[in-house]
Amino acid sequence: MGLHKILKIVAFALAIIGAIFALMIMAGDEESAQSMSGNMLYVAYAVLGIVLLLVVLFVIKGLFAGNLKKTLLTVGVFLAIVFISYGISSGTDLNLKPFIDKGADVTESTSKTVGAGLYTFYILAVLAIGSMLYGGAKKIFNR
Repeated sequence: MGLHKILKIVAFALAIIGAIFALMIMAGDEESAQSMSGNMLYVAYAVLGIVLLLVVLFVIKGLFAGNLKKTLLTVGVFLAIVFISYGISSGTDLNLKPFIDKGADVTESTSKTVGAGLYTFYILAVLAIGSMLYGGAKKIFNR
């Protein structure tokens, strides 16, 4: 039995369990609904854990089934973008006094990390938009 079929069976079973719990919450009184909603939280945690496990399994399977060199190159480019973004963010372009006065634990290092995250986002957004434009233009001109 393939991993895809197992995933379908697990998803179907979780859907049935969720429907049963939802019906039990709707059919019960307020007190039982509150206790059931607490149980639903545990079910949600379990579903999240299962989904994360399956995502990791599919990623690992995809790494070994696909082109490992291309995957490692992509991860390397992403890490290079993160390091470049961290290098160009200064962390000193923000007045920290209002944050410190409010009791927030904001330091120059925190500001630099946030700046690096923003620069990384901007660079990746420009690359994504550029690749979409390139792909669209390539389709238009290849007709």
